[in-house]
Amino acid sequence: MVPRSRIAPPPVLPRHVAIIMDGNGRWALAGGKARLAGHRAGVRAARTVVRGCLEAGVDVLTLFAFSSENWQRPADEVNGLMRLFVEVLQREIDELHANGIQLRLIGAREHLPEILRRRIAAAETRTAANTGMTLVLAVAYGGRWDLVQATRRLAAKARTGDLAPEDIDETVLGRHLALAGLPAPDLLVRTGGERRISNFLLWDLAYTELCFTDVLWPAFGADDLAAALEFFRSRQRRFGRTDEQVEVVAD
Repeated sequence: MVPRSRIAPPPVLPRHVAIIMDGNGRWALAGGKARLAGHRAGVRAARTVVRGCLEAGVDVLTLFAFSSENWQRPADEVNGLMRLFVEVLQREIDELHANGIQLRLIGAREHLPEILRRRIAAAETRTAANTGMTLVLAVAYGGRWDLVQATRRLAAKARTGDLAPEDIDETVLGRHLALAGLPAPDLLVRTGGERRISNFLLWDLAYTELCFTDVLWPAFGADDLAAALEFFRSRQRRFGRTDEQVEVVAD
């Protein structure tokens, strides 16, 4: 048995929270509004969650804003979303920077409109030295895409002799994934009632606690975030160990 003195107590706060922001369209349609109105309302929910995670002391917050599969949606909705991303970056970057938040985008940015790519690059550069919290936006992102692009990079290094195939392990692969350099998510929250991860961070979610809620994303507020964090506190994270091994004797 692993000595108890060598086992750290479970954290009361996740270092990294990842959120699948689902339900914008359904929220809008239920109120007789266009789907884009739901996405705009979702921005307000995102602002609340960013503020809440920052105040709680979360190190990293990753928001799944637009998936690889979302390109299949109607063109007017996709185009509206791209314009909304540009608008939000322009409007929110000053406050993010003032709060010491570092912004980072993961995803196939080459597929994004040029103006959005420029805004993202400028925001990443401006906030690169910030240490308050890292805000990761997953845009044009898919877990399978992530694994494929990592595999291609590793294959290219192996082909040039810069990497021996037998040296590829979990650590090396992880360094080539989109979240390289960041801790894996401790908590995943999915709103909107679905119980699946929908091609999000397939590698990184291996030991993540999964919290599903029926609340549609635009209605997700500070109390819902608090409930998700409380759910995390209730979990026993064993990582392959037994219950006895992870028990911690109170001081």
